[in-house]
Amino acid sequence: MTGRRKEPMLRVTDPLGNALPIVSGKTYPAETQVEIETDRTRAKVATQGYVSGIVGGSFEDKATGARDLGFGLDVVDFLLEPAPEGEPVPEGQYDYGNLVHGDIPKRYVEGPQICTQVKRLAPRVFVGDGFVAVRLRHAWTDAYAPHERAGSIWEQTLIFPEGERFFLAADRVTTVSESPNLFLRIDLPGHLKHSNGSEFAQMYLSYEEPATIPSQEFVSDFPPDARFLYQRRAGAVPERMIRAYQHAKGPWLAGMTLNPGDVSEAWCHQRGYVCMIQEIGGRATQAGDTFGAAYVIGWFDDIDAMQAVYDRYRGVSGWILDGPPERPTGYRGLAAEALSRIQE
Repeated sequence: MTGRRKEPMLRVTDPLGNALPIVSGKTYPAETQVEIETDRTRAKVATQGYVSGIVGGSFEDKATGARDLGFGLDVVDFLLEPAPEGEPVPEGQYDYGNLVHGDIPKRYVEGPQICTQVKRLAPRVFVGDGFVAVRLRHAWTDAYAPHERAGSIWEQTLIFPEGERFFLAADRVTTVSESPNLFLRIDLPGHLKHSNGSEFAQMYLSYEEPATIPSQEFVSDFPPDARFLYQRRAGAVPERMIRAYQHAKGPWLAGMTLNPGDVSEAWCHQRGYVCMIQEIGGRATQAGDTFGAAYVIGWFDDIDAMQAVYDRYRGVSGWILDGPPERPTGYRGLAAEALSRIQE
């Protein structure tokens, strides 16, 4: 795949807002600010404060003026695994059995939580013909018992093409953790802040029946496992994994995981805001294994338009840039089995 027109605008500044020279393939210092403007969208990459993915409220659809309603898009947390049922939760571990996390036993494997605690990420930028890309990376430093090692590496790729109301994204992890069932938690497309449902009209969850859910169903709080919970089961993986909300301005903001089998669990519950958590992986790992998922995140006029774009990229679990870093020539999708180990 290649971009369709001239390069979209890419602005790189230091933390004080001073413009920096744009050098494709360069990794800039942590907290460097990256702003992107294509012919159809605007966005900021989250490199400081609440980090990973796209800064909340910055992803704008130029056609309608709509902006995302949450804390960010493709926001990344930590590595987890199932916890033994019936055992007490150690202090500082994942706390379940409550309105926030429900009654599904889980425990941390590696942390800290990237979005809230890492605070600073160093962006690497790429400028191609008709697209720009940004790559973020972090290695977890905290191991949780019974695991003794930390150091698994997370990498995120964000690709913004001209001519589209969406961007492409992917997260992958190369792990040092041996686990019978390891998964990465992300927000996809992202949480949704609202006041009694007035900011959005309805939700769309492709794995639910019915798939469209009025906003008024999210007025009162309920836990993740009470309603709208997805858990991967053999022989029951949905045709598409699309999670979206219809903005009060009209368009839909969708997060689409292009290989449904990459999602182990997903929920959409109300906890003062609509919490749209998704967990990818959920399989046994050995040290050195790599897993991930790829997404389309963007604005659409209707559900048919979402499904058409989904089918265009169906089956992808990662994105790779072709050509040299200083002048990438295009980008293409990778199948799950083709995901390579992240090089330190």
